[in-house]
Amino acid sequence: MQQELHVSLTSFVFYYPFFMSYLWIIGGLLHYFIFEEGRRLQDTALPRCPKVAIVVPCYNEGANVVEVISHLHTMRYPNYVVIAVNDGSRDETGPLLDSLVDHHPELLVLHQHRNEGKAIGLTTAAQLTDAEFLLCIDGDSLPDPDAITFMLTHLLADDKVGAVTGNPRIRNRSTLLGRMQVGEFSSIIGLIKRTQQLYGRLMTVSGVMAMFRRSALENVGYWSADMMTEDIDISWKLQLSGWRLRYEPRALTWILMPETIKGLYRQRLRWAKGGLQTAMKYAPRLMHPRHILMWPIFFEFWLSVVWAYSLLLLIVLALVGMFFTLPEGWRYDVVPRWHGTLLFLTCLAQLLAGIVIDRKYDYRILRYYLDTVWYPVAFWMLGMITTVIALPQVLFRRARSRARWVSPDRGMKV
Repeated sequence: MQQELHVSLTSFVFYYPFFMSYLWIIGGLLHYFIFEEGRRLQDTALPRCPKVAIVVPCYNEGANVVEVISHLHTMRYPNYVVIAVNDGSRDETGPLLDSLVDHHPELLVLHQHRNEGKAIGLTTAAQLTDAEFLLCIDGDSLPDPDAITFMLTHLLADDKVGAVTGNPRIRNRSTLLGRMQVGEFSSIIGLIKRTQQLYGRLMTVSGVMAMFRRSALENVGYWSADMMTEDIDISWKLQLSGWRLRYEPRALTWILMPETIKGLYRQRLRWAKGGLQTAMKYAPRLMHPRHILMWPIFFEFWLSVVWAYSLLLLIVLALVGMFFTLPEGWRYDVVPRWHGTLLFLTCLAQLLAGIVIDRKYDYRILRYYLDTVWYPVAFWMLGMITTVIALPQVLFRRARSRARWVSPDRGMKV
Protein backbone atom coordinates (compact mmCIF):
# COMPACT_ATOMS: atom_id res chain seq x y z
CA MET A 1 0.00 0.00 0.00
CA GLN A 2 2.82 2.39 0.91
CA GLN A 3 4.60 1.57 -2.34
CA GLU A 4 1.47 2.24 -4.40
CA LEU A 5 0.83 5.54 -2.62
CA HIS A 6 4.42 6.63 -3.17
CA VAL A 7 4.26 5.75 -6.86
CA SER A 8 0.99 7.68 -7.23
CA LEU A 9 2.50 10.71 -5.47
CA THR A 10 5.67 10.78 -7.56
CA SER A 11 3.70 10.18 -10.76
CA PHE A 12 1.41 13.12 -10.02
CA VAL A 13 4.34 15.44 -9.20
CA PHE A 14 5.93 14.51 -12.54
CA TYR A 15 2.99 14.12 -14.91
CA TYR A 16 0.97 17.19 -13.86
CA PRO A 17 3.54 19.82 -14.98
CA PHE A 18 4.65 17.55 -17.86
CA PHE A 19 1.12 17.32 -19.28
CA MET A 20 0.28 20.99 -18.65
CA SER A 21 3.49 22.16 -20.31
CA TYR A 22 2.67 20.38 -23.56
CA LEU A 23 -0.95 21.54 -23.34
CA TRP A 24 0.24 25.16 -23.12
CA ILE A 25 2.82 24.67 -25.89
CA ILE A 26 0.24 23.21 -28.27
CA GLY A 27 -2.39 25.76 -27.31
CA GLY A 28 0.02 28.67 -27.69
CA LEU A 29 1.21 27.52 -31.10
CA LEU A 30 -2.35 26.90 -32.32
CA HIS A 31 -3.38 30.39 -31.19
CA TYR A 32 -0.40 31.91 -32.94
CA PHE A 33 -0.99 30.18 -36.28
CA ILE A 34 -4.78 30.75 -36.20
CA PHE A 35 -4.98 34.35 -34.91
CA GLU A 36 -1.56 36.00 -34.95
CA GLU A 37 0.67 34.92 -37.81
CA GLY A 38 -1.03 36.87 -40.57
CA ARG A 39 -1.89 39.99 -38.59
CA ARG A 40 0.17 43.08 -39.17
CA LEU A 41 1.17 45.30 -36.28
CA GLN A 42 0.36 48.32 -38.44
CA ASP A 43 -3.29 47.28 -38.91
CA THR A 44 -5.01 49.90 -36.71
CA ALA A 45 -8.29 50.62 -38.52
CA LEU A 46 -11.43 50.89 -36.34
CA PRO A 47 -15.10 51.33 -37.35
CA ARG A 48 -15.44 54.16 -34.78
CA CYS A 49 -13.39 55.84 -32.07
CA PRO A 50 -15.38 55.88 -28.80
CA LYS A 51 -14.10 57.76 -25.78
CA VAL A 52 -11.57 55.87 -23.65
CA ALA A 53 -10.44 56.80 -20.14
CA ILE A 54 -6.95 55.65 -19.15
CA VAL A 55 -7.08 55.08 -15.40
CA VAL A 56 -3.81 55.03 -13.43
CA PRO A 57 -4.18 54.19 -9.72
CA CYS A 58 -1.02 55.29 -7.91
CA TYR A 59 0.35 54.48 -4.49
CA ASN A 60 3.90 55.64 -3.73
CA GLU A 61 4.77 55.84 -7.43
CA GLY A 62 6.86 59.01 -7.20
CA ALA A 63 9.75 57.37 -9.06
CA ASN A 64 7.58 56.45 -12.06
CA VAL A 65 4.54 58.71 -12.27
CA VAL A 66 6.08 61.52 -14.36
CA GLU A 67 7.40 59.06 -16.94
CA VAL A 68 4.12 57.14 -17.11
CA ILE A 69 1.76 60.14 -17.38
CA SER A 70 4.00 61.82 -19.97
CA HIS A 71 4.12 58.60 -21.97
CA LEU A 72 0.33 58.23 -21.93
CA HIS A 73 -0.01 61.50 -23.78
CA THR A 74 1.79 59.98 -26.77
CA MET A 75 -0.86 57.34 -27.48
CA ARG A 76 -1.92 57.12 -31.12
CA TYR A 77 -5.67 57.33 -30.54
CA PRO A 78 -7.79 60.43 -31.12
CA ASN A 79 -10.35 60.25 -28.29
CA TYR A 80 -9.06 59.57 -24.79
CA VAL A 81 -8.50 61.17 -21.40
CA VAL A 82 -6.15 60.26 -18.55
CA ILE A 83 -7.35 59.89 -14.95
CA ALA A 84 -4.70 59.48 -12.25
CA VAL A 85 -5.85 58.38 -8.78
CA ASN A 86 -3.48 59.20 -5.94
CA ASP A 87 -4.46 56.58 -3.35
CA GLY A 88 -3.16 58.28 -0.20
CA SER A 89 0.50 58.05 -1.22
CA ARG A 90 3.06 58.86 1.44
CA ASP A 91 5.75 60.01 -0.99
CA GLU A 92 5.79 62.81 -3.58
CA THR A 93 3.24 61.16 -5.92
CA GLY A 94 0.48 63.68 -5.10
CA PRO A 95 2.50 66.88 -5.71
CA LEU A 96 4.04 65.42 -8.85
CA LEU A 97 0.61 64.62 -10.28
CA ASP A 98 -0.60 68.15 -9.50
CA SER A 99 2.41 69.62 -11.29
CA LEU A 100 1.72 67.47 -14.34
CA VAL A 101 -1.70 69.09 -14.78
CA ASP A 102 0.11 72.29 -15.82
CA HIS A 103 1.74 70.42 -18.70
CA HIS A 104 -1.27 68.24 -19.54
CA PRO A 105 -4.46 70.28 -18.89
CA GLU A 106 -6.65 67.35 -20.00
CA LEU A 107 -5.23 65.22 -17.16
CA LEU A 108 -7.68 64.63 -14.28
CA VAL A 109 -6.11 63.95 -10.88
CA LEU A 110 -8.12 62.45 -8.03
CA HIS A 111 -6.71 62.50 -4.50
CA GLN A 112 -7.85 60.05 -1.84
CA HIS A 113 -6.85 61.23 1.63
CA ARG A 114 -5.93 57.75 2.81
CA ASN A 115 -4.94 54.44 1.25
CA GLU A 116 -8.26 52.89 0.23
CA GLY A 117 -6.88 50.15 -2.03
CA LYS A 118 -6.49 49.77 -5.78
CA ALA A 119 -10.04 48.46 -6.27
CA ILE A 120 -11.57 51.58 -4.68
CA GLY A 121 -9.35 53.83 -6.79
CA LEU A 122 -10.39 52.10 -10.01
CA THR A 123 -14.06 52.12 -9.05
CA THR A 124 -13.97 55.82 -8.14
CA ALA A 125 -12.49 56.74 -11.53
CA ALA A 126 -14.94 54.48 -13.39
CA GLN A 127 -17.92 56.17 -11.75
CA LEU A 128 -16.67 59.69 -12.45
CA THR A 129 -16.00 59.34 -16.18
CA ASP A 130 -18.45 59.23 -19.08
CA ALA A 131 -16.02 57.21 -21.22
CA GLU A 132 -17.47 54.09 -22.81
CA PHE A 133 -14.30 52.10 -22.18
CA LEU A 134 -11.63 52.16 -19.47
CA LEU A 135 -7.99 51.23 -19.99
CA CYS A 136 -6.69 50.45 -16.49
CA ILE A 137 -2.92 50.30 -16.01
CA ASP A 138 -0.44 50.18 -13.13
CA GLY A 139 1.63 53.16 -12.08
CA ASP A 140 4.76 51.79 -13.78
CA SER A 141 3.13 50.63 -17.03
CA LEU A 142 4.14 52.10 -20.41
CA PRO A 143 1.61 50.91 -23.03
CA ASP A 144 2.42 50.63 -26.69
CA PRO A 145 1.14 53.73 -28.56
CA ASP A 146 -1.39 51.57 -30.46
CA ALA A 147 -2.51 49.50 -27.45
CA ILE A 148 -5.89 51.26 -27.22
CA THR A 149 -6.67 50.50 -30.86
CA PHE A 150 -5.63 46.85 -30.64
CA MET A 151 -7.77 46.23 -27.56
CA LEU A 152 -10.78 48.13 -28.85
CA THR A 153 -10.84 45.81 -31.87
CA HIS A 154 -12.29 43.04 -29.68
CA LEU A 155 -14.68 45.24 -27.72
CA LEU A 156 -16.19 46.85 -30.83
CA ALA A 157 -16.50 43.54 -32.67
CA ASP A 158 -18.50 41.76 -29.92
CA ASP A 159 -20.86 43.46 -27.45
CA LYS A 160 -20.51 40.54 -25.03
CA VAL A 161 -16.77 41.07 -24.55
CA GLY A 162 -16.43 42.73 -21.17
CA ALA A 163 -12.65 43.08 -20.96
CA VAL A 164 -9.47 42.65 -22.98
CA THR A 165 -6.08 41.93 -21.44
CA GLY A 166 -2.78 43.00 -22.93
CA ASN A 167 0.69 41.50 -23.30
CA PRO A 168 3.01 42.65 -20.47
CA ARG A 169 6.70 42.84 -21.30
CA ILE A 170 9.49 43.23 -18.74
CA ARG A 171 11.57 46.37 -19.21
CA ASN A 172 14.06 46.04 -16.32
CA ARG A 173 16.47 43.39 -17.62
CA SER A 174 19.69 44.41 -15.87
CA THR A 175 19.78 41.42 -13.48
CA LEU A 176 19.48 37.66 -13.92
CA LEU A 177 16.22 37.63 -11.96
CA GLY A 178 14.75 40.25 -14.27
CA ARG A 179 15.84 38.42 -17.42
CA MET A 180 14.41 35.15 -16.12
CA GLN A 181 11.03 36.85 -15.81
CA VAL A 182 11.21 37.87 -19.46
CA GLY A 183 11.03 34.18 -20.33
CA GLU A 184 8.39 33.52 -17.68
CA PHE A 185 5.98 36.11 -19.05
CA SER A 186 6.21 34.54 -22.51
CA SER A 187 6.38 30.84 -21.69
CA ILE A 188 3.96 30.77 -18.77
CA ILE A 189 1.66 33.79 -18.78
CA GLY A 190 1.59 34.27 -22.56
CA LEU A 191 1.12 30.61 -23.49
CA ILE A 192 -1.51 30.06 -20.79
CA LYS A 193 -3.57 33.05 -21.91
CA ARG A 194 -3.37 31.93 -25.53
CA THR A 195 -4.45 28.39 -24.62
CA GLN A 196 -7.29 29.59 -22.40
CA GLN A 197 -8.53 31.95 -25.09
CA LEU A 198 -8.87 29.00 -27.46
CA TYR A 199 -11.01 27.37 -24.81
CA GLY A 200 -13.08 30.49 -24.17
CA ARG A 201 -12.31 31.40 -20.54
CA LEU A 202 -9.34 33.20 -18.95
CA MET A 203 -8.03 32.76 -15.43
CA THR A 204 -7.38 36.49 -15.22
CA VAL A 205 -6.81 39.69 -17.11
CA SER A 206 -3.46 41.33 -16.37
CA GLY A 207 -3.77 44.00 -13.72
CA VAL A 208 -0.90 45.92 -15.29
CA MET A 209 -3.05 46.65 -18.37
CA ALA A 210 -6.61 45.67 -19.19
CA MET A 211 -9.41 47.46 -21.03
CA PHE A 212 -12.97 47.18 -19.68
CA ARG A 213 -16.40 47.95 -21.05
CA ARG A 214 -17.87 50.36 -18.50
CA SER A 215 -21.36 48.89 -18.83
CA ALA A 216 -19.94 45.46 -17.98
CA LEU A 217 -18.32 46.87 -14.85
CA GLU A 218 -21.60 48.48 -13.84
CA ASN A 219 -23.37 45.19 -14.42
CA VAL A 220 -21.13 43.28 -11.97
CA GLY A 221 -20.76 46.01 -9.36
CA TYR A 222 -17.19 47.09 -10.26
CA TRP A 223 -14.11 45.78 -8.45
CA SER A 224 -14.22 44.06 -5.05
CA ALA A 225 -12.50 46.08 -2.34
CA ASP A 226 -11.72 43.10 -0.08
CA MET A 227 -9.71 40.96 -2.53
CA MET A 228 -5.91 40.74 -2.57
CA THR A 229 -5.82 40.64 -6.39
CA GLU A 230 -8.57 42.73 -7.89
CA ASP A 231 -7.68 41.58 -11.43
CA ILE A 232 -8.37 37.88 -10.78
CA ASP A 233 -11.59 38.69 -8.94
CA ILE A 234 -13.01 40.99 -11.63
CA SER A 235 -12.12 38.40 -14.30
CA TRP A 236 -14.14 35.67 -12.59
CA LYS A 237 -16.93 38.08 -11.68
CA LEU A 238 -17.34 39.17 -15.31
CA GLN A 239 -17.24 35.65 -16.74
CA LEU A 240 -19.68 34.26 -14.18
CA SER A 241 -22.06 37.07 -15.18
CA GLY A 242 -21.97 36.07 -18.85
CA TRP A 243 -19.27 38.44 -20.14
CA ARG A 244 -16.39 37.22 -22.29
CA LEU A 245 -12.70 38.08 -21.89
CA ARG A 246 -10.12 38.36 -24.65
CA TYR A 247 -6.32 38.35 -24.86
CA GLU A 248 -4.63 40.70 -27.32
CA PRO A 249 -0.89 39.93 -27.73
CA ARG A 250 -0.30 43.01 -29.90
CA ALA A 251 -1.31 45.28 -27.01
CA LEU A 252 2.10 45.50 -25.38
CA THR A 253 2.86 47.29 -22.15
CA TRP A 254 6.32 47.66 -20.66
CA ILE A 255 6.42 47.09 -16.91
CA LEU A 256 8.85 46.94 -13.99
CA MET A 257 9.14 43.73 -11.97
CA PRO A 258 10.88 42.87 -8.68
CA GLU A 259 14.56 42.03 -9.03
CA THR A 260 15.19 40.88 -5.48
CA ILE A 261 14.19 37.55 -3.94
CA LYS A 262 12.33 39.36 -1.16
CA GLY A 263 10.37 41.55 -3.57
CA LEU A 264 9.55 38.66 -5.88
CA TYR A 265 8.45 36.50 -2.95
CA ARG A 266 6.07 39.18 -1.67
CA GLN A 267 4.59 39.66 -5.13
CA ARG A 268 4.04 35.95 -5.77
CA LEU A 269 2.64 35.40 -2.29
CA ARG A 270 0.06 38.10 -2.97
CA TRP A 271 -0.77 36.47 -6.32
CA ALA A 272 -1.18 33.08 -4.61
CA LYS A 273 -3.42 34.53 -1.91
CA GLY A 274 -5.52 36.35 -4.50
CA GLY A 275 -6.02 33.23 -6.58
CA LEU A 276 -7.04 31.20 -3.53
CA GLN A 277 -9.40 33.92 -2.33
CA THR A 278 -11.11 34.09 -5.70
CA ALA A 279 -11.40 30.30 -6.12
CA MET A 280 -12.97 29.98 -2.67
CA LYS A 281 -15.25 32.98 -3.08
CA TYR A 282 -16.83 31.81 -6.34
CA ALA A 283 -16.79 28.03 -5.72
CA PRO A 284 -20.53 27.92 -4.77
CA ARG A 285 -21.57 29.75 -7.95
CA LEU A 286 -19.42 27.46 -10.07
CA MET A 287 -21.48 24.45 -9.04
CA HIS A 288 -24.28 25.57 -11.37
CA PRO A 289 -24.15 23.74 -14.75
CA ARG A 290 -24.39 27.00 -16.70
CA HIS A 291 -20.84 27.80 -15.57
CA ILE A 292 -19.40 24.53 -16.86
CA LEU A 293 -16.90 26.36 -19.09
CA MET A 294 -15.21 27.71 -15.94
CA TRP A 295 -14.76 24.25 -14.45
CA PRO A 296 -11.45 23.39 -16.19
CA ILE A 297 -9.86 26.62 -14.92
CA PHE A 298 -11.25 26.03 -11.43
CA PHE A 299 -10.10 22.41 -11.17
CA GLU A 300 -6.72 23.08 -12.79
CA PHE A 301 -6.10 25.81 -10.22
CA TRP A 302 -6.81 23.43 -7.34
CA LEU A 303 -4.67 20.74 -8.98
CA SER A 304 -1.79 23.23 -8.90
CA VAL A 305 -2.36 23.69 -5.16
CA VAL A 306 -2.36 19.93 -4.58
CA TRP A 307 0.79 19.66 -6.71
CA ALA A 308 2.57 22.25 -4.55
CA TYR A 309 1.85 20.30 -1.36
CA SER A 310 2.78 17.01 -3.06
CA LEU A 311 6.12 18.42 -4.18
CA LEU A 312 6.78 19.71 -0.67
CA LEU A 313 6.06 16.26 0.76
CA LEU A 314 8.50 14.59 -1.64
CA ILE A 315 11.20 17.13 -0.82
CA VAL A 316 10.69 16.58 2.91
CA LEU A 317 10.85 12.79 2.46
CA ALA A 318 14.03 13.09 0.41
CA LEU A 319 15.71 15.27 3.04
CA VAL A 320 14.60 13.04 5.91
CA GLY A 321 15.86 10.00 4.00
CA MET A 322 19.33 11.52 3.94
CA PHE A 323 19.58 11.24 7.73
CA PHE A 324 17.14 8.47 8.68
CA THR A 325 16.21 5.08 7.27
CA LEU A 326 12.73 5.23 5.77
CA PRO A 327 10.55 2.29 4.69
CA GLU A 328 11.36 1.08 1.18
CA GLY A 329 8.17 2.58 -0.24
CA TRP A 330 9.00 6.08 0.98
CA ARG A 331 12.58 6.52 -0.17
CA TYR A 332 13.14 9.30 -2.63
CA ASP A 333 16.28 10.80 -4.15
CA VAL A 334 17.05 14.49 -3.72
CA VAL A 335 18.61 14.56 -7.20
CA PRO A 336 15.94 13.75 -9.85
CA ARG A 337 16.48 10.75 -12.10
CA TRP A 338 15.56 10.48 -15.79
CA HIS A 339 12.01 11.79 -15.25
CA GLY A 340 13.39 14.92 -13.60
CA THR A 341 15.69 15.49 -16.57
CA LEU A 342 12.80 14.96 -19.00
CA LEU A 343 10.67 17.47 -17.08
CA PHE A 344 13.52 19.99 -17.15
CA LEU A 345 13.89 19.59 -20.92
CA THR A 346 10.12 19.96 -21.33
CA CYS A 347 10.25 23.23 -19.42
CA LEU A 348 13.03 24.49 -21.68
CA ALA A 349 10.92 23.56 -24.71
CA GLN A 350 8.03 25.54 -23.25
CA LEU A 351 10.31 28.51 -22.68
CA LEU A 352 11.54 28.33 -26.26
CA ALA A 353 8.00 28.11 -27.66
CA GLY A 354 6.86 31.17 -25.71
CA ILE A 355 9.92 33.20 -26.66
CA VAL A 356 9.69 32.31 -30.36
CA ILE A 357 6.01 33.33 -30.44
CA ASP A 358 6.53 36.63 -28.60
CA ARG A 359 9.59 37.47 -30.72
CA LYS A 360 7.10 38.96 -33.18
CA TYR A 361 6.34 41.65 -30.60
CA ASP A 362 9.60 41.82 -28.60
CA TYR A 363 12.33 41.27 -31.16
CA ARG A 364 15.14 41.26 -28.54
CA ILE A 365 13.64 38.49 -26.45
CA LEU A 366 15.55 35.57 -27.98
CA ARG A 367 18.84 36.80 -26.50
CA TYR A 368 17.52 36.06 -22.99
CA TYR A 369 16.79 32.38 -23.58
CA LEU A 370 20.03 31.14 -22.00
CA ASP A 371 19.26 33.18 -18.87
CA THR A 372 16.11 31.12 -18.35
CA VAL A 373 17.80 27.76 -17.77
CA TRP A 374 17.43 28.29 -14.02
CA TYR A 375 13.73 29.00 -14.36
CA PRO A 376 12.43 25.47 -13.53
CA VAL A 377 14.29 25.42 -10.21
CA ALA A 378 13.84 29.05 -9.18
CA PHE A 379 10.23 29.72 -10.09
CA TRP A 380 8.78 26.26 -9.49
CA MET A 381 10.24 26.30 -5.99
CA LEU A 382 9.01 29.85 -5.42
CA GLY A 383 5.54 28.91 -6.67
CA MET A 384 5.46 25.87 -4.41
CA ILE A 385 6.57 27.83 -1.34
CA THR A 386 4.15 30.72 -1.84
CA THR A 387 1.20 28.39 -2.49
CA VAL A 388 1.93 26.30 0.60
CA ILE A 389 2.20 29.42 2.76
CA ALA A 390 -0.77 31.21 1.19
CA LEU A 391 -3.39 28.50 1.70
CA PRO A 392 -3.46 28.49 5.53
CA GLN A 393 -3.19 32.29 5.59
CA VAL A 394 -6.26 32.60 3.38
CA LEU A 395 -8.19 29.87 5.21
CA PHE A 396 -7.62 31.44 8.63
CA ARG A 397 -7.55 35.08 7.52
CA ARG A 398 -9.74 37.34 9.57
CA ALA A 399 -12.25 39.24 7.48
CA ARG A 400 -11.40 42.83 6.70
CA SER A 401 -13.16 45.50 4.72
CA ARG A 402 -10.32 46.63 2.44
CA ALA A 403 -7.35 45.02 0.72
CA ARG A 404 -4.87 47.89 0.90
CA TRP A 405 -1.65 48.37 -0.99
CA VAL A 406 1.92 47.62 0.00
CA SER A 407 4.63 49.77 -1.57
CA PRO A 408 5.74 47.75 -4.63
CA ASP A 409 9.21 46.58 -5.54
CA ARG A 410 9.76 47.93 -9.05
CA GLY A 411 13.24 46.44 -9.49
CA MET A 412 16.24 48.25 -10.92
CA LYS A 413 15.34 50.62 -13.72
CA VAL A 414 18.00 51.28 -16.34
